[in-house]
Order: sequence, then C-alpha cells, then structure tokens
Amino acid sequence: MLGAGRQGQALARFMADRKAIVTISDIQPFDQLRSAWESLKMLPVCWVTGGHPQSLLDETDFVCVTGGADLKQPILKEAFKRGIPVLNDTQIFLTEVCAPVIGITGSSGKTTTTTLVGRIAEAAKKPDQKVWVGGNIGMPLLTMTDKIQPDDIVILELSSFQLELTTVSPHIAAVLNITPNHLDRHETMEAYIRAKKNILNYQSADDIAVLNRDDENSWHLRNDLKGKIISFGFDKPAENNGDPVIYCENMAIKREMNGEIENLIRLDQIRLRGRHNIANTMAAFAVSTAAGFGIEAMRSAVVNFTGVEHRLQYIRNFHGADWYNDSIATAPERTLAAVRSFDEPLVILLGGRDKKLPWDELATEIHHHAHAAILFGEAAPLIKKALERNKTSESELEIIQVNSLEEAVDAAASVCREGDVVLLSPGGTSYDAFRDFEERGKAFTEWVMRLT
Repeated sequence: MLGAGRQGQALARFMADRKAIVTISDIQPFDQLRSAWESLKMLPVCWVTGGHPQSLLDETDFVCVTGGADLKQPILKEAFKRGIPVLNDTQIFLTEVCAPVIGITGSSGKTTTTTLVGRIAEAAKKPDQKVWVGGNIGMPLLTMTDKIQPDDIVILELSSFQLELTTVSPHIAAVLNITPNHLDRHETMEAYIRAKKNILNYQSADDIAVLNRDDENSWHLRNDLKGKIISFGFDKPAENNGDPVIYCENMAIKREMNGEIENLIRLDQIRLRGRHNIANTMAAFAVSTAAGFGIEAMRSAVVNFTGVEHRLQYIRNFHGADWYNDSIATAPERTLAAVRSFDEPLVILLGGRDKKLPWDELATEIHHHAHAAILFGEAAPLIKKALERNKTSESELEIIQVNSLEEAVDAAASVCREGDVVLLSPGGTSYDAFRDFEERGKAFTEWVMRLT
C-alpha cells in the first residue's frame, strides 16, 4: 500500500481484514506518521517509511495506491513493467460491493450533484434501505463494504484520479462535463478524457449512462455507450428517439419520458445561485430518473437544499458586503461559473497553485464583473499577467497582490463597498499553503468572521 493517508488506511484495513499480508510504504519519515500508525497499530501491518524501495515489489502480488498517487513514480513504473496489478480503492470497492452503484464524475459540479442525489435518495428510500454516499467526498466506503446490503443505495463521487485505473463501471454512470482540469497530472486533454471515460467503458447493456447535451466532451461519449442513456441540458432536443430527457422550459425544469412531459420544479424554487447549479439540479434529476426515485423526493430534496460547504457558501455581511466562500473552485473554469452567479459588483480573491490551465477567459470576465481582484499565493504573478493582458477599455479593476490568503482577506475588507459581493473563488489548488480546499475554506471563513 503506497501512502498512509485516509484512503491508504482504509485500504490497509480492508486488506488486513481479509487476511492479506499488508505492507504500507510512505515517503514521509515515521515520526510524521504517528497518527496513521496509531489508527492501524492493532492490525498485522508492516511499515516502510521514508521512501518506496523497489525491493518491496519482489514478493508483492499487487500494489494499492490512493486516488492522488503519481502513477509515474519509479516504484509504480517498475510495477507496471513487471506486470504487477496496480489497484486503487475505487477499483476494489466496485469489485467487492454487492449493491448497484451510482457513479458521478465531471470537471465541475460533481460534489454538489452527488450530495443532492444523496438527499433525493434519502427522501425516496424504502424503510429497510440505507443510503451510502462517498468516493471522492465523505468517508471511504471501502471499509463499509461488509455492511452494505444488496438493496441499499450507493452513490459515489468519482474523480479522474480514481477512474484512471478502474476496469469496473457503475450501474448508473453520470458524466456532468469534461473541461480542462488536472492537466498538471494528465498532461493532455486526451488523457484526461480517457480517464473520465472509464466510468462508462465497462458498462453492460443493462446499465445506464447520464450525459450532458450542453457539454461537447460529455455528449460525444454517447457514441460508445453499451447501455441506455438519459440526458440533460437547458434546451429541449429537437429530436429524441424515446430516451428520457431533462430540460428547461418556461422557467421550470421538465422531463419527457415514455411520451409524457412532466414538470419537476420551478427555477425559483432552487435555492442555489448560478446557471451552473441549475445544470447540477438537472443532472441530479437525470440520475434520479435512472435510479427510479419519485418526483416528490426530487422536489422536496431540492427545495430544502442550500448547498455544500466551501461551494458558494455564504459567510456573513461585513462593511455592507456579502462574503462568500467558494474554495472548491480549484480551476479557472469553476471560478468563471462562480463569477457569473452574481449580478452584484465583485471583489474577488484569486490564487493558490496553478494547474497549467488557461486564465484568459476568466480574466476578461473579471474585468466585466469586479472592481477589485486580490491575488495571493504562487499563482498570483501568473493571474496578474492574465488580468493585464485581457484588460477591457471600460475596466476600472484594481489589482492588489499579496502573499497569503489572510492578507487577501484584510485587503478585501479595505476595498469592499456596500452592496458588493466579496468572493473567494481561487481558480488554483490549495497545495501551496493548505492541505486541501476544505482547510483553505475553513481558514478563510475563520478570518472573515474575525473582521471587526
């Protein structure tokens, strides 16, 4: 097992429970892994710390990796060379779980959609059913495999990292969208799309794919499907061969299925901001249709859903401005969706670590929507160049560059005006200063709440 993080511990525990001889290898020294060791010390697990010696492969039947593992590191390249299977927790879970699985992937929106489908499933489930939501969010479900019953409902958010090694597809597989993301990992869009496509590649004729008609890369995947399809998009398709479709019309989300058109919900009943969240709601309705959840369950879940933490999360009003935490926006395209969710003048906080993605479209949009951009972290100089390169003639954008997110909060407090929205939507990852986007979002929230 490479890596002793949360997923690594779950994998090690799962394998040890099944009498496998487990070795955990972590690049960090042992004194930095004490909490992981404490959680596993009752299991017969061997530890190798401070590196990944290739000699570990000499008596290894297979190697397990976490979703974020670099597949080009020497020990994995050697494992591939020797023909030793390399597995991750998603592959093992999909192989072992006895219940049908709903899998949801996409470059953006998958956490909100997965969470919303989970809420709908809770409203629709039978008394003897249990809903399990996990994957890229929440707890690793691998350790729950023995508790999951055949009639339970399992919903997984799946990232490209988790899918790139997968040779098993979920019964219901949704691809919300595929836009440039994680190119620092996958290097090319072709490789990124290949990883995402694994969610569909191993489906059978009895399985169901959910695709986005408005996203070219998602919709293109319909050409290789083995099973049924349910699609969603803002416009009603001009032609339909009888497959269920979700669409918007007359300020409502509607469904055409079995020759009947049904109203699912009015747009003014959706409490999430932004056009992208209408798309997420349509996606959740398409997945729920595939799963057979009722309309009342869909409607009640959406009406009561105010969003997920760190995703356009309202924090407070300070200096007459509303402050929002969108720390989940780790790519410029996600920040673009957030910016377009507001009509109010913006003070936007951008930065973190760049993922080798284009900033120009976002930069142009910021000049139209914001009167101040506060840049922080490693990517600040890169973003500043993009903003300067794409300045429009009518723009009065003030660009402020600082070192840290905490300094960015103070700067935003000094320039925001009554009626503004102050938005943390970084466009970059958190890894230059924080463990993950959640830690960054919590820190931001704490600093905003301290403002006086």
